[in-house]
Amino acid sequence: MGRGRNGNNKGRTQRKHFKEGRENVWKRSKPSNEEDDVTKGPHWEPFITQNLAFEDYYKEQGIVPEHEWDTFMAFLRKPLPAAFRINASSQFCSDIRSQLENDFAISLQGEVSFDGDEVEPIRPLPWYPHNLAWHSNFSRKQIRKNQTLERFHEFLKLENEIGNITRQEAVSMIPPLFLDVKPDHFVLDMCAAPGSKTFQLLEIIYQSTKTGSLPNGMIIANDLDVQRCNLLIHQTKRMCTANLIVTNHEAQHFPYCRPIKTKFNSTSIIETKPEASISQLAFDRVLCDVPCSGDGTLRKAPDIWRKWNSGNGNGLHSLQIQIAMRGLALLKDGGRMVYSTCAMNPVEDEAVVAEILRRCKGSVELVDVSSELPQLVRRPGLKKWKVRDKGEWLGSYKDVRKLRRNGILPSMFPSGRDFADQTENGGDDKMDEPTEVESECKDLDEEVSDLPLERCMRIVPHDQNCGAFFIAVLQKNSALPAIEEKTPSVKVIENSKIDEPREELSNQVIEDVNGSDIKLTNGADEQVSNAASEIDLVANDPTVPCLQLEENNSEEITAPDEKKADTEKVGGKRKLQTQGKWKGVDPVVFFKDETVINSIKTFYGIDDNFPFEGHLITRNAETNHVKRIYYISDSVKDALELNLQAGQQLKIASVGIKMFERQTAKEGAAAPCLFRISSEGLPLLLPHITKQILFATIADFKHLLQYKTIKFPDFVDPEFGEKASNLMLGCCVVVLKEETNDLSDPVKVDFPLDIAIGCWKGRASLCVLVNAIDCQELLERLVFRLEPKKDSEKNGDNNIVSDLEPKKDSEKNGDNIIASDEVLEVNGVEETKDKENIEVETN
Repeated sequence: MGRGRNGNNKGRTQRKHFKEGRENVWKRSKPSNEEDDVTKGPHWEPFITQNLAFEDYYKEQGIVPEHEWDTFMAFLRKPLPAAFRINASSQFCSDIRSQLENDFAISLQGEVSFDGDEVEPIRPLPWYPHNLAWHSNFSRKQIRKNQTLERFHEFLKLENEIGNITRQEAVSMIPPLFLDVKPDHFVLDMCAAPGSKTFQLLEIIYQSTKTGSLPNGMIIANDLDVQRCNLLIHQTKRMCTANLIVTNHEAQHFPYCRPIKTKFNSTSIIETKPEASISQLAFDRVLCDVPCSGDGTLRKAPDIWRKWNSGNGNGLHSLQIQIAMRGLALLKDGGRMVYSTCAMNPVEDEAVVAEILRRCKGSVELVDVSSELPQLVRRPGLKKWKVRDKGEWLGSYKDVRKLRRNGILPSMFPSGRDFADQTENGGDDKMDEPTEVESECKDLDEEVSDLPLERCMRIVPHDQNCGAFFIAVLQKNSALPAIEEKTPSVKVIENSKIDEPREELSNQVIEDVNGSDIKLTNGADEQVSNAASEIDLVANDPTVPCLQLEENNSEEITAPDEKKADTEKVGGKRKLQTQGKWKGVDPVVFFKDETVINSIKTFYGIDDNFPFEGHLITRNAETNHVKRIYYISDSVKDALELNLQAGQQLKIASVGIKMFERQTAKEGAAAPCLFRISSEGLPLLLPHITKQILFATIADFKHLLQYKTIKFPDFVDPEFGEKASNLMLGCCVVVLKEETNDLSDPVKVDFPLDIAIGCWKGRASLCVLVNAIDCQELLERLVFRLEPKKDSEKNGDNNIVSDLEPKKDSEKNGDNIIASDEVLEVNGVEETKDKENIEVETN
């Protein structure tokens, strides 16, 4: 027993019993200054840019000719130059391109040199259409640290945050161009995060679309990792699009979303739900930019030098094949898929493409795109390569040791042949590790692929001063043979029999949903593929009736404890949201409250040409108190309806464009309309608004951007102030019109020629509902577009600074309130005096 105070008359040991403090054995003593100077060394050391295993591996693979090797390695050790792309669908696309050509290309001249020779500081990439992509000869670090590049750096940061440009590696821009996307295409980006390629695809489908309308196409951007999905949403949010769905799935198990039907009894099945507009999710284009070892990004991620080993690529090979095969299964006949990696390893590149072609048996073709983008310098794919495992070079699968055949697959080799059970030849039965002499000097019978792999493309760094990349363009000419080979008998199968393999697959998906590396053995790969093929077979066969899970069947895979969690509050705040079978995900609900919809249409005078029915959704199951209303395109609407009929197989992280937001402040609740227009949805809605709209002169428009809040009598144009005061209390739209236009023009807006912002009409003033960054960018665009050309070219910096100075003063004074889409404030003299009554809502 432990002794207390009564034990042996001894009290509890206390700190006062120690004359000297006890030694802290966990705390290291600080070295003296002399020791510090000798042992500590510098606080930061540059990354080591060499790896002998890396050099030996790629020399042996023949990635580049021997006489180019030194140049190749020298470029890999240099920092990657910055590159960026202008948003082709941006309202200010031509202005930004002109500013780059006529301002920065001249003002930055002489700031960069190589070997004493001055070179162009920035230049358009010659292979990218319409001079929309630009290459900078400055690294990202130089742009951040160099004082002389400060204005250029601020320009890039501002325009990137607004969405007018996207900072993206040059080689990363190539795969979407080879997809040949059209505005009416359904496109799947299988591994989309961080989202720069998705943004590029959105630009392409919007490029030829008239402003105020939406393209017929749609993009589904998918990623496995939830946090990377958030990054993807943040990146694509700058596009302000209603044609995008962001999903959170394993790419190799991305759902087909076929509509399901209701079981009538155990022997027959009848349909009770209306047919969806589309029968299943099938795509015209698929971008398959798979997870890879990433050694093509050494120039921007130098920490890869110390981490690299050949096993990284070997471990990802099987997963890459699974993702690519799923992409082809989701592709329509005649559709195009681009397979790409940022790795130089042929096991991740040509070996995967060769295995795809072998499995598809002529139904998929490797397309020759050598005539497309002729100014892009590229090299043909390899037809022969070797595999390295545990320090040993392998030329064929027959060279693989028996104990290593679970990790080294036949598909990794050029021929793809399986030499199973040949243990009597060439040391296959050896159990020990190879000696150094065996590893380096053994003559191998190298295999050569008989497939047209030279049609693949390799981008190497020293050809165009960029990163390394691999691209293959595949076209699906007919259905995949795996579906055609098996012909099951035509009979009705009970739900329980077909649901079992699907449930087993779903359980495997759930285990890896947090993004852990998946390394399946060959046997496991075959089991997954076979199970998936059986399910796809039954679902694709038109002679087999479609089967329906009962409405509550999706809950069968949920543990009882999880069901209880649905009804309990999470952290005492709110109930756990549910999106179909996906727990903890906000639901997607079609918004059909006619009272709210009619009040919005009446207040803003939205004409009947703008489609509302079936195009409004919310992310809140409680439709009585909706905070935000999102708008979706026709194509997204069809996909969501299909998803509902398919039992909500898609786990949707984000969808649609925020169009309306509820007024939560005191005065906002008193306004005739409870919802204000979001600045994200304003460009789409503007051509259809006939009420609550004002047309401002350049002077008044600039003053609104600078001062944020202006009283009605203080406008330069008194007529404008009077019209503003006569508007109903609530949200309104202020449109900038050219000085040549008459303010009494009919209320029909041609948005491509106009700039518009959302404002709040208070009792005594007008306040801007635009955040500070958007205001700053609009001011700079006005200076560039509206000031005399000579002055803007010579003194553009001074003009911009002088325009922004009043804004800085107003921010210091604290008298004016900035209202944005994330933060709603009510404006006017009376309201600003009592800030405690203003309710602030943050997204």
